[in-house]
Amino acid sequence: MRVGDELPELTIPVTRTLIVSGAIASRDYQDVHHDAVAAREKGSPDIFMNILTTNGLVGRYITDHLGSGATLRKVAIRLGAPNYPGDTMVLKGSVERVEGDTATIRVVGANGIGKHVTGTVTVAVPALGVAHPAPAGATGGAA
Repeated sequence: MRVGDELPELTIPVTRTLIVSGAIASRDYQDVHHDAVAAREKGSPDIFMNILTTNGLVGRYITDHLGSGATLRKVAIRLGAPNYPGDTMVLKGSVERVEGDTATIRVVGANGIGKHVTGTVTVAVPALGVAHPAPAGATGGAA
């Protein structure tokens, strides 16, 4: 992985089910994330995705690409255009910095309205740094 490398795009269909299940999973029971009538009464054309679901999808985007050994160290995102049911969000990423086994990746997720999410993810990827051998006598099993 080198500075400037582009991650492959991830296309996510934004369904009503994704929005509601993400809100429930993150214990965000605000009505604008599950009740279309309430969302309209508050000025929105429909329910919309919460930031915690977006945060999870950004994390998934990074770990799906880098593998199960990747550890998210920091996810710093900002929301822009809402994700409504029927939208498609396309996540893109590019490597901004690599230091040892840690990389910082710029992420942008856009839908038909504009940029839904922008930010950076700092991730540790052991394969980037020097391999650290297991301590002598370590077997990984129970004694």
